[in-house]
This record gives sequence, structure tokens and C-alpha cells, in this order.
Amino acid sequence: MKIKDIPNDNRPYERCLREGPQGLSDAELLSVIIRSGSREANSLELAARVLELNYPMDGILGLLHLPLSKLTSVHGIGTVKAIQLQCVGELSRRIWKRKVLSEPLTFDSPRLVADYYQEDMRHKEQEEFHVMFFNTKQVLIREILLSRGTVNASLATPREIYAEALRNQAVSIILVHNHPSGNPEPSQEDIELTWNIREAGEIIGLPLIDHVIIGDNAYVSLKERGLI
Repeated sequence: MKIKDIPNDNRPYERCLREGPQGLSDAELLSVIIRSGSREANSLELAARVLELNYPMDGILGLLHLPLSKLTSVHGIGTVKAIQLQCVGELSRRIWKRKVLSEPLTFDSPRLVADYYQEDMRHKEQEEFHVMFFNTKQVLIREILLSRGTVNASLATPREIYAEALRNQAVSIILVHNHPSGNPEPSQEDIELTWNIREAGEIIGLPLIDHVIIGDNAYVSLKERGLI
């Protein structure tokens, strides 16, 4: 069935005009982005197939994580449509982050740190090393992506971290990185890097509060493990 064969009142575009985007299902919203279907499926059916790619997880979250090759595996989703869908996912992530950062955020537990980064980092194919900078009330001032790739001392040096911390007038920091394997257990290199950064912070009076490692729906806090 083509979109034009669907009764006018049930077409995604018309429903959006009548009820607003909040009245549409996930598949209907995606079909509006996809716009046109293929010979075998209309845009609504293509949208449903895209959402099924992430099964059994919540399908809509797949837009944050599905690679181009997986999206284009759906017959009727070419490179252009796949890139559009990836951009929708990235745009939604940035909007969410910007909204969250528009309000003061207090991170007084490792769980809050993990929740903040979990969905963004757990499906990354490379390790990413982030640093969070805080004021005296443990409110987030700024966060930065310091390096991408294997986390080691050559990529994440205390000099870089504390220079950035002083530039932002931070009084404490938290380190965050992910393990693409999904297992958040710290390696010996993770532990040694943490100790090096902690020692540098002690010298200049800018403490390292924690190092949180993100896995797949799991995390490890080195502070909770007694390693900081």
C-alpha cells in the first residue's frame, strides 16, 4: 500500500497537521522524515523496519547508535535516507544535552554521572575520555571530550586536564570513559592513569572526585571500589 492509498485522515503528514507531532507514533514521525517509500514498502513500513533493527531494545533509541551499514540494510533505505536518520538521532541527542545543561546539574553520586552518559556512550565503538568540571557546590560547569581512542597516559595527560580545569575555574573534576566491549571493569591501565591524575590534582589542590567507567547498561566507579 502506498501512502496515498491510506485514508487521508490516517496519513502521517495530515495527522501531524491536525494533532501536532506529539500525536504521532515513533514510526509515523520517522515516516515523515523518510518521506518516500520504495516499490515494496511505503515510508511508514520502512520506518517500522528501521525501528525493528534495534529489537529487543526500545527501537527509537537505535537512531543514536545504528551504523550506516545497518540502516541501509533495510531495503528502501539508501545512503541519503540513512544519513538523514542518523542526523535526526544526533540532533535529538544534542537538544537533550543542551536542555540538561541549561539548568544547574549537581552530580553527587556515581549513579547520576553514569545515568548522564550511559545512553550516549555505551554503544560507542571507540573509547572516549571525558572530563567533567565542577564548582564548590558540585554543580557541573563544563564537560569536554579530551580524547577518542584507547585511553592511556599519552592521550589523557594530567597537564591537559588540569590546564582546562583551571581555565574553567573548576574546584574538582570527575573522569568518565567507556569500554566498547560493554564490560566496565577497570583495567590496570585505567587504574594507573587515575592515580596519576589524582596525584597531580592533589599537588595543585584540585581533587579528582571519581573516575566512572561506562559499559553496556552497567558502570564502575573507582571511588566506590576504594581505588581513589
